[in-house]
Amino acid sequence: MPEHTTVNEIISRLETIKEEAIKNIENAKNSEALQLVRSTILGKKGRLTEILKTLGSLSPDMRKDIGMASNKIKLFLQEICDKKSDELVSKAKAYDGEVDITVPGILPFVGGLHPITQMCYDLNDAFRSLGFEIYSEPEITSEKYAFDNLNFAPEHPARESMDTYWIEGHETGNGSERLCMRPHLTGGSVRYLKEHGAPARFVYPGRVYRNETTDARHERAFFQYEALIVDKDFSFSSGMILIKTILEKVFGREIKVRMRTGFFPFVEPGFEIDMECQVCGGKGCRVCKHVGWIEVMPGGTPHPNVLKAAGLDPSIWSGFYINIGLDRLVMMRYGVDDVRLFHSADLRFLQQFK
Repeated sequence: MPEHTTVNEIISRLETIKEEAIKNIENAKNSEALQLVRSTILGKKGRLTEILKTLGSLSPDMRKDIGMASNKIKLFLQEICDKKSDELVSKAKAYDGEVDITVPGILPFVGGLHPITQMCYDLNDAFRSLGFEIYSEPEITSEKYAFDNLNFAPEHPARESMDTYWIEGHETGNGSERLCMRPHLTGGSVRYLKEHGAPARFVYPGRVYRNETTDARHERAFFQYEALIVDKDFSFSSGMILIKTILEKVFGREIKVRMRTGFFPFVEPGFEIDMECQVCGGKGCRVCKHVGWIEVMPGGTPHPNVLKAAGLDPSIWSGFYINIGLDRLVMMRYGVDDVRLFHSADLRFLQQFK
């Protein structure tokens, strides 16, 4: 820049660059032409950039005035370039040449619901049709709700770290002071009954966490789907009808079910509810341990101590629990023999369920 150039002369040059740039930006017919204008004005060797490089050689007063004017013009031109770019993109055609309509197109990538999520939604629809409410609780719970309210004995092994993930800093103490990742959903039943009372019929799906060794049927973080009816004079046979009805709605056909006596602290009497293995059709495979049946849910009548913890009189109220292993139910629906595949985030596996 000449030694005796004045501020007005430099600003005049800046205005000329600005007007020319505006005209060239408006006349740009495509993104390539616009990019050429942008680089000619604002690029590393652009006309505006060259002026900004000379500021260091000017006096402090000139540097301030010209710097402010240059930056103002630069921001303005960047803004109208961006607007023009958006305009060109919105008007751009996918292809300007001839199109051979006999060539197969390329399908766009489309996402879909995870099969476990889809199963959860299907169960929600099935239970809603029977008058159930959908309920949820926090994934971080306490020893009080996970064990004490559910009639677990103080020395029960599930309370220890081999089964339960205790929250660091809250793993000592007892009751509501001792926090953990929920090891099952059943604690949500007492939460709901304390909030809403009885009679009640509701479901509460969600993820649970246990320190387990993973295999074809077990994961450390997995999904359960629990349902509870609390009412007066609720018959146990009605619970069995409920199970068969739900499975039929989910699978679209009648599913063979059996109930075996089983102990669970929160139910009395308690049962283990099995369905015929859908992977092998009851013939026996590694998923069902070659017996043809797979346990999908515990169930039974709420234990009197659980009803008392919820503030209900067990001499008046009864009901029926079921706790569905959602991951296993999805395995049965699609005939998948390893639950770990559903949690692998492998799109090659998951895309087949879209």
